Amino acid sequence: MRALAGIGIAALAALPLTGIGNYPLHLVIMCLIWAYVYTSWSIMGRLGMVSLGHGAFLGVGAYAVVMLWNHFGLSPWLGVPVALAISLALALLIGLPCFRFRIVGHYFALVTLALSEVTRLVIVALRDQTGGSLGVTPNTALAQGNAWSLEALQFSDKRVWFYIVLACWLAGLWIWARLDRSMTRIALEAISHEEDAAASIGINVTRSKLFVTLISAGMTSVGGVLYAQYQLYINPETVSGIGISLQMVFGAIAGGMFVMLGPTVGAVFTLLLQEGLRLALGDAYKQFPALDLAIYGLMLVLFIIYMPKGILGAALEWRARRRATPAAAPG
Repeated sequence: MRALAGIGIAALAALPLTGIGNYPLHLVIMCLIWAYVYTSWSIMGRLGMVSLGHGAFLGVGAYAVVMLWNHFGLSPWLGVPVALAISLALALLIGLPCFRFRIVGHYFALVTLALSEVTRLVIVALRDQTGGSLGVTPNTALAQGNAWSLEALQFSDKRVWFYIVLACWLAGLWIWARLDRSMTRIALEAISHEEDAAASIGINVTRSKLFVTLISAGMTSVGGVLYAQYQLYINPETVSGIGISLQMVFGAIAGGMFVMLGPTVGAVFTLLLQEGLRLALGDAYKQFPALDLAIYGLMLVLFIIYMPKGILGAALEWRARRRATPAAAPG
């Protein structure tokens, strides 16, 4: 299995060397960015804590580095720790009282939903600094003849961004795998089934939940940094608010949030869905900017009802049944 994974990673790493065009490479980069973000959400969501507010952490990461660079000339390398600190403080501010007072299930989802929308409204309200609903572009550091700026984390060559995003995606999978093999996962699974029983056997419920929440929030914030620096344009609708939070939930569930590569499959699926709608509807797609969100919501309901394990989870389950059938036939 490790050999197969190594071959897959090597093949993916060699993709820019095959001479594919800028647009296909751009789609691959966007898939990897969203795969990393969806993986960050699934670390928390798969353990019984369904958050609808991760758009807040994505927005904080994106806007923090851009604002610090535009207004204070602070390099994104220094802006990332600031973005992480703000995101972790925000997660602590929301998570600690929720977990201590046992706000779970639908109530926790509503609290996080409010967090995401409040973050979006704050960004819009600070229009003099953030550009409001029109968005903002990071000040360019790419002078004529200069294809990259390491200090500003800006690169005109998409191949450079491909390897940066690939490294972050692999790091996200590594964190997912480490957490999956840890005692924290076992503790949180017990908490998700019966919180009082888990507490009675010595599990610190608040600390376990808060630990995973902080990891998920920090990773999502880094995803916002990647998105902002790669796209070089952000607005409240693309990195914050209810819409982007719903997209994370849909992508992770559609791909299979209980499987390590499930969120990655979900990222590919959502990107293909977006591009398919754009090409199929043409100008009509621009007239209905919330059409993709409506489709996400409808398909999310359908996936939860008919395919709760997601695309990859259902495929693995089908393969396991196929393998088990011949073995059971002689008996």
